[in-house]
Amino acid sequence: MTRALIADDEPHLALYLREQLALLWPELEIVHMARNGNEAAASIEQLEPDLAFLDIQMPGLSGLEVAQGIEGDTRVVFVTAFDTYAVQAFDHAALDYLLKPLKTERLARMIERVKAALALQAAGQAIAPDARLADVLLQLTRGRATPARLRFIRAGQGEYVHQIPVAEVLFFHADDKYTVVQTASGEHLIRTTIAELAEQLDPDQFWQVHRATLINLNYLAGTRRDESSRLFLRIKGHASELRVSRAYVHLFKAM
Repeated sequence: MTRALIADDEPHLALYLREQLALLWPELEIVHMARNGNEAAASIEQLEPDLAFLDIQMPGLSGLEVAQGIEGDTRVVFVTAFDTYAVQAFDHAALDYLLKPLKTERLARMIERVKAALALQAAGQAIAPDARLADVLLQLTRGRATPARLRFIRAGQGEYVHQIPVAEVLFFHADDKYTVVQTASGEHLIRTTIAELAEQLDPDQFWQVHRATLINLNYLAGTRRDESSRLFLRIKGHASELRVSRAYVHLFKAM
């Protein structure tokens, strides 16, 4: 039995999709209904469904960011109201896409395509689209208008507000409701999300290596692979290694 997760912040649309899938694909098991991107990411990591139906625009992490952070074998079908260019891009990178409002005929075609792709994957014949998918998602997320580059990070601590030069930041890491700003001298907490920071930082200096982590390339000391071929980064001035999500491993192939 194929296991799937649905993530959409509009409950009535999520329920409609679930009902239609029950009619058209009765052997599909819906293991969770997530109402935001953070819940979707955590549930995918915990439950490892075969398939995730991800809405693009959700609170917390967007569907794009959730997809970027998937490290297991979960494949993605985007539910989107994006324009034609984005839909064509998804068609070449993800298993499939669904345009809102959802239509029965389109759902049926999606099910046929996804079943075929999952069957090939189970037989070991599918080509994993991770690198291509990551490239498309990065193009889409960076294709928006870019605000002025950040030069300083303002972080409150008690009565004081610290002004931290961006050049001194080793990395940013999302931690529950806050984002940790790590420098050589310590850490500070801010409420700006990783997605918001990625839009405002210089992409040639700061790379996203996980849905929750942005690193400053100026402090990259080296890389390491473990026995499972997972990639880890060593950062100058920081004792612990940082793990690279599967969707971003291809960024380091030339290193």
